[in-house]
Amino acid sequence: MKIIEKNKKAFFDYEIEEKYEAGIVLKGWEVKSIKAGDVSLKESFCFVFGGEVFLKNAHIAPYKMGVAFEKQDSRQDRKLLLNKREINKLIGKIKEKGLTVVPLMIYLKNGRIKMEIALAKGKKLFDKKQSIKEKDIKRDQEREMSRYK
Repeated sequence: MKIIEKNKKAFFDYEIEEKYEAGIVLKGWEVKSIKAGDVSLKESFCFVFGGEVFLKNAHIAPYKMGVAFEKQDSRQDRKLLLNKREINKLIGKIKEKGLTVVPLMIYLKNGRIKMEIALAKGKKLFDKKQSIKEKDIKRDQEREMSRYK
């Protein structure tokens, strides 16, 4: 498994509850662009419409060697491929608990592009400050431990 892009902002802004693996419906130039690493998940999110899950606002840069006459929209909605059971579970949790679905990362698995999505709950401001504090403490501990090695 080769990780192409991680959504670090999602881990900071949300508490992750459940993770799912989904395929993505892509065009040929999008696959080439993703494999080249020209993708960004910042400010992207997932939504459910008509019993299907879609990825919105993910930026996939137009492929540089692509066909000039084909329209290449970098921020179009992309369909995610999940089992019907998983989609129904997502819909139920979103309605019941007020959770949201966020993309966590895009990666290659057995030559196919996959996306890890998660049911997440938004953090409050004090939770974000606590996360920063814990991260700083962990970094300081690692620095101290490296001095004594």
